[in-house]
Amino acid sequence: MQVSAALVLGCLLASHAVFAEDSPSPALLILSKSDRTLAIVDPSSLKVVARAPVGPDPHEVVASSDGRFAYVSNYGFGAYNTLAVIDLVAQKALPSVDLGVLRGPHGLMFKGGKVWFTAEAAKAIGSYDPAEKKIDWVLGTGQNRTHMIFVSDDLKRIVTANVSSGSMSIIEQVVHTGPGPRGPGPGGPGPGGPPQTDWDHTVIPVGRGPEGFDVSPDGKEIWVANSTDGTVSIFDPAQKRVMQTLNAEVRGANRLKFTPDGRLVFISTLGGPDVTILDAATRQVVKRVKVGRGAAGIQMDPDGSRVFVACTPDDYVAIIDLKSQEVTGHIDAGKQPDGMAWAVRR
Repeated sequence: MQVSAALVLGCLLASHAVFAEDSPSPALLILSKSDRTLAIVDPSSLKVVARAPVGPDPHEVVASSDGRFAYVSNYGFGAYNTLAVIDLVAQKALPSVDLGVLRGPHGLMFKGGKVWFTAEAAKAIGSYDPAEKKIDWVLGTGQNRTHMIFVSDDLKRIVTANVSSGSMSIIEQVVHTGPGPRGPGPGGPGPGGPPQTDWDHTVIPVGRGPEGFDVSPDGKEIWVANSTDGTVSIFDPAQKRVMQTLNAEVRGANRLKFTPDGRLVFISTLGGPDVTILDAATRQVVKRVKVGRGAAGIQMDPDGSRVFVACTPDDYVAIIDLKSQEVTGHIDAGKQPDGMAWAVRR
């Protein structure tokens, strides 16, 4: 009997070793709002290799530059004030980040070794330094429902969508010089003071309910989907003004994403069954792809072959082939999928 028990135990251990899967690289990260989990998906097999708990009402996810950690915003329309942290190597939850009075975190980006986030209820944006384990920068926007965020590679330009204010914010780092000890000169403000780093904030009115937006790959245009109007505002970040408004008929628009080559723009909506595809050059709708009863998060395959669309009401992620512009499959990543991101191990 002892030999038999040992044999059974050995078989169980061997079975566990066979079926335990490491996180792939790249890995597709998919949030499930109802399950409160983060699914780690192998993009080649489209299989979930692991799940980890992420706390209440997860909406957006971002991976660290080295692909070892994921950060998730616990939103709740201002009810929550935490960022969940997942160790993608160990596939387990770590202690969450308490944002204090910065309630309603939503949009996320990871740049310059830091997590940049919006705090919707606080009308603010900020950055969290994982190395120092502290919030090291906060700036108020003065806009209602500052929702999504983009941070440039040089960390000198931040763009946000402000849903209830019907505006976009362009926040740029500037260096102010002032009078030196004998009048105007290279010195900073005050006698002999050093130059002072500050932020200039430009508010750009767009349509009603701007939410999902993206910066074109060449950085020359920003497209924002206005969920209440069903329109798309296109503006020049250098001139800081709207150049064109498209009647794209995307009421309830949730997210907007350029393809990696900048040729096409995808817009999801929770208000209808289609994902809308526009030609970025002609500004025309080229196709509407039926994906389910509604859609939220969009994530592009970096190689430009596929688009992943979170069909929140249908509890799956639809896969659209970019060449045929047709749905070719689904991923079961949990109930009410939403935010997605790529994690690449470095």
